[in-house]
Amino acid sequence: MTERKGPVLIDLESGEDRPAPSPADAPPVPDPLEAPRPEGQAMQVLATLGARRRSRLVTWFWGLAAALLSAWISVAAWDFITELLTRNEVLGIGVGVLALALLLVCLMIIGRELAAFARLGRVDALHREAEAVLAEEDLGRARDLGRKLVGFYAHRDDLAWGRRAFSERVDEQFDVAAVIGLAEQDLLSTLDAGAEAEIRAAARQVATVTALVPLAFADVAAAATANMRMIRRIAEIYGGRSGGLSTWRLTRSVLTHLVATGAVAVGDDLLEPVLGGSLLGKVSRRFGEGLVNGALTVRVGIAAMEVCRPLPFVTTKRPSVRQLVRSALTGIVTERS
Repeated sequence: MTERKGPVLIDLESGEDRPAPSPADAPPVPDPLEAPRPEGQAMQVLATLGARRRSRLVTWFWGLAAALLSAWISVAAWDFITELLTRNEVLGIGVGVLALALLLVCLMIIGRELAAFARLGRVDALHREAEAVLAEEDLGRARDLGRKLVGFYAHRDDLAWGRRAFSERVDEQFDVAAVIGLAEQDLLSTLDAGAEAEIRAAARQVATVTALVPLAFADVAAAATANMRMIRRIAEIYGGRSGGLSTWRLTRSVLTHLVATGAVAVGDDLLEPVLGGSLLGKVSRRFGEGLVNGALTVRVGIAAMEVCRPLPFVTTKRPSVRQLVRSALTGIVTERS
């Protein structure tokens, strides 16, 4: 037999004291043009892909493919020119001159790339030597490092006053940190300011494009272009020469440094100085993504400064992410009290 249940009582008056739900408390309506994505995914995807270790098998594949393609192009060009010479000697000579001119340009591009790699190698060597000098506290080696830095920037007219000031005062310093600090003040302070200006410009560009362009993967393309241009300009500011392959190698180094330090993630607390409140409570999802991608661009820029700077931050304070985010994105968002 089934057990009988008692009557069910529904109290209709108990909810009179509770406030009615407000439309402002309703969750935001999802954007039908775009699938939901985590905040700042564009920069996280770029950092993860750029820092991924290359497979040796894939490296061999692309190397052999490039060698085979180069051999095929060379043989095809040689056969084309020799056959053309048998048909028309004047036309064959003209095409041969064009081929030689193209080969000369290719050799010049290769030479520029090698010079760019050598320049980046010198910056990296100075940075490693500075870390070793600080660890060993060798004053004589620190002064030699300062003179090497003066020679490294000997071609820079904008650092002429700083080179002269450092050379006049370096022998008066009797501490390793003081020598490094003097080099930072006289030689790198102007370069640091230029690098920070590049970071702010790139962050504003990434934030604006991400917020205003609703196309799929537009934020990824904008972030990739702006960040590579920013890294290239920061390298040029600190003395590294620009080049296609050298820029890609430098970008990989910066993104690897960024992932290794755990600076890929960003939260509402980082954007608090800009928004003056909760991120999700004041802006839409697309606009929030733009601000987060801009903040992550700032972190990429600071990582680029640490990689491209010939000296570590010793007496000069490392740029603050919060301050750069505030100065870069305040023009986009009007802070509310």
